[in-house]
Amino acid sequence: MIPARYAASRFPGKLMQDLGGKTVILRTYEAAKHTGLFDEVYVVTDSDIIYDEITSNGGVAVMSKKEHDCGSDRIAEAVADMDVDIVVNVQGDEPFTEKDSLEKVLNVFKEDADKEIDLASLMVHITDPEEINNPNCVKVIVDQRSFALYFSRSPIPYPRATDVGARYFKHKGVYAFRKEALMDFYHLPMLSLEASEKIEAIRYLEYGKKIKMVETTVQGIEIDTPEDLERAKKELDV
Repeated sequence: MIPARYAASRFPGKLMQDLGGKTVILRTYEAAKHTGLFDEVYVVTDSDIIYDEITSNGGVAVMSKKEHDCGSDRIAEAVADMDVDIVVNVQGDEPFTEKDSLEKVLNVFKEDADKEIDLASLMVHITDPEEINNPNCVKVIVDQRSFALYFSRSPIPYPRATDVGARYFKHKGVYAFRKEALMDFYHLPMLSLEASEKIEAIRYLEYGKKIKMVETTVQGIEIDTPEDLERAKKELDV
């Protein structure tokens, strides 16, 4: 499932921007299909423009019936009546989505015989101080079993001591959910931590869900700003 809003606070209409002759959202859809990992790939949108872009290029899109605060809510509405076990959320602004990282996330559930994991997601080790301190970069800290402890736009852990070997991880916005966890999320109200940070993954933690984080070395390029789009264009030219 690829949630796709036309509006975006930092870069309105970013999913319909041209990226090497195709729109960002179409490239993301085609990249997800190309992995060959999924029974079905859908774009879930509130926009006629995005819906038409996908369907006119042979893809499958679902129109949201109402407005949503986040991508998880949009996806939950779309899958409510579908007979599925695991739902994967690929962000619409990730045109370089690739197979290896998604396969790592899906393997979490294959190895979870006791079904203790509610969802899985990706993280990337980062070292650039500018990125670590950038509020647009969501950081995650984990326990010894790689279960998420917290997500924040602030640097976590705070570097009061700089010689203890602390590592920083960027949260990549790819999730794999058990359907029941996703539907629980949909029906539970937003609490103060999620509202403060504007990070939907926090809602799962606030209600006691277990999020298994998987480390990947693939940074990718998320199209959040016009500058990101220019970097993505250069990446395509490489």
